[in-house]
Amino acid sequence: IRECLSLNGIVIQYGEMFYILYGQDDFSLHQAVEKIKTDLGDSEMLAVNSIKLDGERLNLNELRSNCSVAPFLSPFRLVIVKGLLGRFEPRQGKPRPGKSITKSKNELGEWQGLASYIKQMPETTVLILADSKISGYSPLLKKLSPLAKVKVFPLLRGGSLRTWIQKRVTSEGGIITPQAVNLLAELIGGDLWAMNNEIHKLLLYAQRRSIDEGDVRCLVSYAQEVNIFALVDAVLQGQIKAAQR
Repeated sequence: IRECLSLNGIVIQYGEMFYILYGQDDFSLHQAVEKIKTDLGDSEMLAVNSIKLDGERLNLNELRSNCSVAPFLSPFRLVIVKGLLGRFEPRQGKPRPGKSITKSKNELGEWQGLASYIKQMPETTVLILADSKISGYSPLLKKLSPLAKVKVFPLLRGGSLRTWIQKRVTSEGGIITPQAVNLLAELIGGDLWAMNNEIHKLLLYAQRRSIDEGDVRCLVSYAQEVNIFALVDAVLQGQIKAAQR
């Protein structure tokens, strides 16, 4: 098994040829895919050598064919498959030992051979399997995880969400008060697409001064009416007063 390879001065580790990315936080998942693209070099040439496949309708031969294509004027070819892992999710909770586990393996069908293909995949191909929330009991996930760089993106809540808000504002060159961070987390919850949009709006409004609680109430109050994420977060965390608001 190759440990790393070097093409046109770009060094990539073997473990970075195959990624499994999944979770409900599709904003962070999207950001992770963009980071992989950036690490692979010239964005324009990579775009020519990239393809997205629908994992819900894909068969193994089609995946092999797309992964085996040589890149055109680029060191790498990027193949992104969405929804494949979800096809093999157990229908009702954790599989029981014995017969049910054997059945899960049999349900993989032709996809039993994907692990073997990954080991023989061209060195110029980078494969990403992306999915929404899936359990750790997916038989395909279990089979492929030892070969992949696996990243999980759960919805952010509580302290993790507040830390993300603070870091996002700082990375954009802004400053925000702790009170404003708490209010943003309460109003918008774990929808990071909406959160990112609101942060950009607040940064433009604040014009380099610190974003405070008043700014958030002025610009983001609509979120109390249209966003259910904050309600769900408050209920799950047992925050009755916040849920009532």
